[in-house]
Amino acid sequence: MLSLLGLGIAGAAGILGHTRARSFVGRRLRFTSLVEKPSFGLAAGAAATAVAIPFTWLPIVPFATAVVFGAGVGTGAALGAKDAQKPLLDD
Repeated sequence: MLSLLGLGIAGAAGILGHTRARSFVGRRLRFTSLVEKPSFGLAAGAAATAVAIPFTWLPIVPFATAVVFGAGVGTGAALGAKDAQKPLLDD
């Protein structure tokens, strides 16, 4: 039962991390030079995993949750950076 709950938490964390990171990078970091670097998504994913690892000490949060969350944030940041390079208005 706890493994199914942990799997649900991992999936929700991955999806939430992806959508929030993509939205944040696309809106707020659009005008920075940071999003132009190709390793931006990897760095964001690694940082998110490092932040999430202390929560794995809770009994219902497995280590895979931190990894899935980091992967979600990394892919969201990479796709958000791609969205930020598109023009705001079409001519």
